[in-house]
Amino acid sequence: MNALTMPIADGWTIARRNTLKIRRSPDLLGSAIMFPIVFVLMFAYVFGSVIDVPGMSYREFLLPGIFVQAVIMSAQITGYTLTLDLQKGIFDRFRSLPMAPSGVLIGQTVSDLLMNLASLVVMAVMGLIVGWRVHTSPYEAVLGFGLLLLFAYAFSWFTAAVALALRTPESFNNIATMLSFPLMFISNAFLDSSALPTPLRVVAEWNPVSTITQAVRDLFGNTSTAMKTSDAWPLHHAIPAALLWIAVILVVFIPLATRLYKKAVSA
Repeated sequence: MNALTMPIADGWTIARRNTLKIRRSPDLLGSAIMFPIVFVLMFAYVFGSVIDVPGMSYREFLLPGIFVQAVIMSAQITGYTLTLDLQKGIFDRFRSLPMAPSGVLIGQTVSDLLMNLASLVVMAVMGLIVGWRVHTSPYEAVLGFGLLLLFAYAFSWFTAAVALALRTPESFNNIATMLSFPLMFISNAFLDSSALPTPLRVVAEWNPVSTITQAVRDLFGNTSTAMKTSDAWPLHHAIPAALLWIAVILVVFIPLATRLYKKAVSA
């Protein structure tokens, strides 16, 4: 087995292991799905009655942001699982096997990608129930979900790097919460970012969450000409900007996470 195929084969083995672990611990999947569902119901039925979006229903504006929130929360399970495996000494067993270090991380991120897919299916069904609709072609809708999964996979590598740097579940949960909440709420996921004060608006316009959310809205047709259009490049060219963000995250955090994993298992 050569240097290219070995990480892929090892990654597939780890992915199967982690998928079985999710089946035995459905609370991992349940937490990734239930929290965004609660947000859908809360925002759609509580805040939706007082938040006005020009030219469209708030529920259609909201759902793409909830999709992005769901994949961010699901991707955090990558980091949490890695810290648990470190704490339990699972990686020490892997070290004694002829296994590529990147294979462990590939397997973890791929298995969490499958969990993200399940989460998105549930969220899409929930969205249809509360009134969300796709107004573009099936091809564009598939691209929208594909973009969400690409972002989920990239963000999993980011959380893996953070987890391997911190190494404990408690520290990771604290830092993940501190990072994810500003990412989600200083963005256009739940509100029109043009209404924010100027400093926060600028941050929101260049926030990758805003870019992914806007790209998904464009692909699903959940936009309105009555809304104010931002002149910021990431929102004006949301789809290429989203792909650029995904590529940057992967290029930076795949080698970083792999290096941190090697350091963690050799410690």
